[in-house]
Amino acid sequence: MARGDFILNHVIVPRFRDTDAMGHINNAVYVTYLEVGRQAYWAALVGRDDYRSVPFILASVTCDFRSEALVDEVLEIGLRCDRIGGKSFGFRYEIRARETGRVVVEATSVQVCYDYGTKRSIAMPAGLRTRLEAFEGRPLASADPV
Repeated sequence: MARGDFILNHVIVPRFRDTDAMGHINNAVYVTYLEVGRQAYWAALVGRDDYRSVPFILASVTCDFRSEALVDEVLEIGLRCDRIGGKSFGFRYEIRARETGRVVVEATSVQVCYDYGTKRSIAMPAGLRTRLEAFEGRPLASADPV
């Protein structure tokens, strides 16, 4: 996927603590990088970075590791919303080496709309659906009811 296929691109500068014994970015750290991308997406979507008002929880993450990355490589994470269901929505990600464009990780995640008071999933709020589709500039409806 080209970088232009993503509505948001965010730079990530790895830290020494992100590496494993072999000097590579540790595979578990990429899930944190996805979270950093989601935070940047949320801030761009709502115009602020107040995460206390996030109406969803993370339900699933998949990562496909395509190439190694080292601590001295600046990375870029691209992400976009791919679909909206009845109670959830999905993100697609790509992490690349910024200088070369080499794909490091391809990933997806599913976020479920959630009521923190009742601790239960809820239907996709109409306002969030509208805002996501406007931000992405395209319809995101999914045949999947979830």
